Amino acid sequence: MKPFEPLTDSMFYIMAAFTEPRHGYAVMKLIEDTTAGDFTIGPASLYTIIKKLMKEKFIRLHDISDGRRKVYVLTELGRNALEWDLDRRKAMVHLAEKGLKGEMKNEEKD
Repeated sequence: MKPFEPLTDSMFYIMAAFTEPRHGYAVMKLIEDTTAGDFTIGPASLYTIIKKLMKEKFIRLHDISDGRRKVYVLTELGRNALEWDLDRRKAMVHLAEKGLKGEMKNEEKD
């Protein structure tokens, strides 16, 4: 049994952004800037995912939140889930890189 369910790309980006305390707009901006605009998350999607991450206890409100902007940060459980999914994604990238380099030619094919 897997310890966690695979994260969607949106969840992955949002959780990665919450490795440090941030409010929603800062998360959207960080993701857009980091991906040079190739990946964006709108406010409705962001806050739907934040609600889900709170329910799963992957993030929590950070102590410095004020009434105007809520600041969130990953919990230990959230860090574990993000690390698990990062390892899963690294394995995917490794397989694709091997294939693109032609390094799987000698391996058994179905």
